[in-house]
Amino acid sequence: MTQQTHEPASPTTTLAPTTPFPPLAEPRPLGEHRVWPRTFHDRLTAPLPGLRAIARFAREGAVRPGPESLADIPRLPVESAPLPRVDSRTLAVTWAGHASWIVRTGGLTVLTDPVWSRRIIGTPARITPVGVPWESLPRIDAVVISHNHYDHLDAPTLRRLPRATPVFVPAGLGRWFRRRRFTHVTELDWWEGAELAGVRFDFVPAHHWSKRTLTDTCHSLWGGWILTHRDAGRVYFAGDTGYGHWFSRIGRRYPGIDLALMPIGAYDPRWWLSDVHCDPEEAVRATLDLGARRMAPMHWGTFILSAEPVLEPLTRVRAAWEKAGLDRKDLWDLPVGGSKVSEWSAPAGTRETARATTTNRHPEDHRTPTRATEPAAPNPASR
Repeated sequence: MTQQTHEPASPTTTLAPTTPFPPLAEPRPLGEHRVWPRTFHDRLTAPLPGLRAIARFAREGAVRPGPESLADIPRLPVESAPLPRVDSRTLAVTWAGHASWIVRTGGLTVLTDPVWSRRIIGTPARITPVGVPWESLPRIDAVVISHNHYDHLDAPTLRRLPRATPVFVPAGLGRWFRRRRFTHVTELDWWEGAELAGVRFDFVPAHHWSKRTLTDTCHSLWGGWILTHRDAGRVYFAGDTGYGHWFSRIGRRYPGIDLALMPIGAYDPRWWLSDVHCDPEEAVRATLDLGARRMAPMHWGTFILSAEPVLEPLTRVRAAWEKAGLDRKDLWDLPVGGSKVSEWSAPAGTRETARATTTNRHPEDHRTPTRATEPAAPNPASR
C-alpha cells in the first residue's frame, strides 16, 4: 500500500544534527475540542492481515511459548523499590511493567499507557507483578496514551485517576475519555504538540494500528510521545511499533533525544507481527536511527502476547546492543520496578549528562533459553 508520511519532504541541504526539520509546530491549546476524520486507514504503513494470513494463523494455532520457555518465568527480573527523589532538573523513569512507565521530568509525574490490572482482555494474567503499587505513586500530573489496544488503554486502571487529570491522547480517542468524564483531554495528530507546566508533549508516528471493538478499526490514531523540558532533557516513549522509516524522521524533527523507551517483545512469529512490533535487534537499530543517547527496553516480561520464550527479548537486546558497539551503561535494561535517574546540565547550545544513577542493580545476565518450535502468533486485534 502507499505509505502516508504526513511530513514535508526533506530539504536538499544538510542540516546540523541539532536543528529540527521542519520546525516544531506551535503548541495546540490544552483540552481543545476538534473534529477528526472517521478513519485513519490512510496512516497505515503496512496492510492489515488479510484472509490468507488469518487462515494461516488459524491453521498454526498456538499463541504461547512452549512449556520449557514458560519455565523461565521465575527468572524474570523484578526488583521493586521506592521511587527516587527528583527535582525540576531531573529526568527519572521507573518501569512498572509492559509499556507502563512513571516518567518524572521538569517537575511533572507522567504515566505512560498505565496498566495496573492483573489481567487484560484476551491474554493470561500478568506473569510479573506491577513494579510500583498504585498507592505508592505520587500525584499524577499527566497521562499519555499511545493507542487504544487493551494492553495500552486499560479502563480499570484509568478509573483510579481523578477525572481532572490532564490526559494526552491520539486523534480520535478523546471521546473515549470524555465518555468516562475526564475533563482535561488533549487530542493530537502526528507532529503536533501541547505544553503543560513547562513540559512539551509531542505526538509522533508509529508503525502500528488501532482497534478496540469489532467496528472501530483505525477509527483513532496511534503513535508515540516526545516529552521535552528545557532543563531535564528529552525522552521518547515509542508505545507500540514495528520498525520502519519513522524513526529517522522523528530523530530529525526532535534532535537530542536523551532516552528512548523502546518495545522489544511480542515479536514472534515475524511473518505475523513484524509490521507492528519491533524485535530486539530492530529496537536497537531504531534507537540509532533516532539518534538517542540511551535506550530503556519495555513491552516484554509482563503479559504473554506472542510465542517467543519469556527471557529471550532481554538476552537478544543485550547482544544486539553489544554488537552495535554501544556503551553498556547506556542500555537501561531495568527490572520490573526498577528506576534510573539522570540529572542534566544544559549550557547554551548543548545538553550534557551530569550524572546517571539507578535505584536497582542490573538483573543478572541470563543464558538464552532454548527456543521453542515456532507456533502461530495471537490475533493482533487482541493487542
